[in-house]
Amino acid sequence: MIELFKSLIDFVLHIDTHLGQIVNDYQAWTYLILFLIIFAETGLVVTPILPGDSLLFAAGAIVAKPDVDMSILFLLALLCIAAVLGDLVNYHIGKAIGHQAFSGKYKLLKTEYLQRTQEFYQKHGGKTIIYARFIPIIRTFAPFVAGIGTMSYAKFASFNVVGGVAWVSSFLLLGYFFGGLPVIKENFTYVVFGIIFVSILPPIIELIRSRGKTTAKPGNI
Repeated sequence: MIELFKSLIDFVLHIDTHLGQIVNDYQAWTYLILFLIIFAETGLVVTPILPGDSLLFAAGAIVAKPDVDMSILFLLALLCIAAVLGDLVNYHIGKAIGHQAFSGKYKLLKTEYLQRTQEFYQKHGGKTIIYARFIPIIRTFAPFVAGIGTMSYAKFASFNVVGGVAWVSSFLLLGYFFGGLPVIKENFTYVVFGIIFVSILPPIIELIRSRGKTTAKPGNI
């Protein structure tokens, strides 16, 4: 497990190098590999730590290279489908097994992840499906929690499509248009850190604000 975690960290921090190697080794099969990664991160509740944001950015940067024979439009459409299908599957998993999955039997399914998503869900309602796309971990559990709750499938589906297309398009196209800049290419690891930091910043701010409100209550003074 430790070795797997180390490999994942290395993949995330040097994702441009690893993704470039995948393109060289597998060529057209890269489409399928990227599809499966995006689908797994959004659709399988046991894989919340896959590098969605940085992977999309890196994929856009790789496709922009003149020597890479891949279509950005095809990749964009394919990964939007992967993201939408992933949330759809996750929603139905939540509807089928619900809280039973967080009984403690599965180590990857931590109760705090579920609680964090539920709190986010209570604050933002159905729009959580859209907002959560841009927040690691929460984006994996948001559709699962929606399935557990009372949100209708029709309402979920509309938020799902909007959020999926917005998430994939923003990061993939940012990578495509800006990933090739010398300053980005030479500092790609720092860019990955920046993407991760910006992604987790909203829940950190919300946590600090909620703790501040708790401390400010008369009973806690």
